[in-house]
Amino acid sequence: MAASASSLLADAASSSCGAISPRPRLLRGAPAAAFVPSPSRHSCCSLRASPARRHRSRFVASAVPTMQPPAESRVSTVVDVDLGDRSYPIYIGAGLLDEPDLLQRHVHGKRVLVVTNTTVAPLYLEKVAWALTHNNPNVSVESVILPDGEKYKDMDTLMKVFDKAVESRFDRRCTFVALGGGVIGDMCGFAAAAFLRGVNFIQIPTTLMAQVDSSVGGKTGINHPLGKNLIGAFYQPQCVLIDTDTLNTLPDRELASGIAEVVKYGLIRDAPFFEWQEKNMPELLAREPNALAYAIKRSCENKAEVVAQDEKESGLRATLNLGHTFGHAIETGTGYGAWLHGEAVATGIVMAADMSHRLGWIDDSIKERVFAILKQAKLPIAPPETMTVEKFKNIIAVDKKVADGLLRLILLKGPLGRCVFTGDYDRNALDETLHAFCNN
Repeated sequence: MAASASSLLADAASSSCGAISPRPRLLRGAPAAAFVPSPSRHSCCSLRASPARRHRSRFVASAVPTMQPPAESRVSTVVDVDLGDRSYPIYIGAGLLDEPDLLQRHVHGKRVLVVTNTTVAPLYLEKVAWALTHNNPNVSVESVILPDGEKYKDMDTLMKVFDKAVESRFDRRCTFVALGGGVIGDMCGFAAAAFLRGVNFIQIPTTLMAQVDSSVGGKTGINHPLGKNLIGAFYQPQCVLIDTDTLNTLPDRELASGIAEVVKYGLIRDAPFFEWQEKNMPELLAREPNALAYAIKRSCENKAEVVAQDEKESGLRATLNLGHTFGHAIETGTGYGAWLHGEAVATGIVMAADMSHRLGWIDDSIKERVFAILKQAKLPIAPPETMTVEKFKNIIAVDKKVADGLLRLILLKGPLGRCVFTGDYDRNALDETLHAFCNN
């Protein structure tokens, strides 16, 4: 029997024990320069699109038929991540959790485990359980509610997911659903990759950070005390369902954190998108629905194209980590959770821009625009005082991008929208940047 939606929260709570190719052409959909914010910028109106306005974004011809949303669906955009027989759709729109068919078509088997946290569960767990079981009595839903926060992205917390799955006798035909932000998505995805050597997995990201970045591309994992995301796997979901209405409950600080990743896409490969952000940052911060929907769509398009070309991060995909080497060091050095991921990445992007400028790879104007847009987004542009040069160096020495003892970095080079992933740089520039931003 399917679990009733009304009893699910109580049951779950008792068991609570996620070098670059040339800049691509603009993809289908409204061009960045043409976006005009809606007059009702502070409204929370629905982004429901008629079938005529709905569009898809594709990058490489796929041999696998693509899932189509229902004719009267609220889906405004579908972005396809093209990975051959492991391709999957990213559904974007308002009110998508009210469309049971979108989730149910991607469920394997009769048993579903929803992995969420103490913050998201009271808001959306019951609705997701309903969407999974509505007119579908053969499916039963169980859940595990994890503590909320980056500091819990560890092996001890991950074991709670395995404990629930094993105790409940889930088999290989089950489906795991990640309901939450990037921490939940990373942990649930890693659990799905490892449980019985791989089970079906769906992403329902509820933060801007997860919607524009971490839910897409199949990176899963947990942190180690000595470094962020050092333990994990590449494991793709069956779909990503982005209900933009979930951003209505997102705190302002979390919203700004997600904007850091949006800015990143413009800097590394999409200059028109960056220019659009410079013009529309007030609308993004004010949660103007059309602006947020466009930022999510364009970010997902950029990431999907990169992942389709370089799934396992052999080169091109590494460029998506602009600022992350410095940012991850801040998160590790200050204690996971003290700074949000996007806050640390924002500072890391500023440091990467500073170093790129010291190398003579970008001009003054690009450096200043990087500083300005992140400051406008109310994000930090300098590390905390506790981050010394020595602490930075010790932490980045175990960064995932170190190869044969050589630290490779993503740096800006050339005009806006271009970058490189390289270990071929003057080490003096790195030292100068660290000394400029940190205490000795």
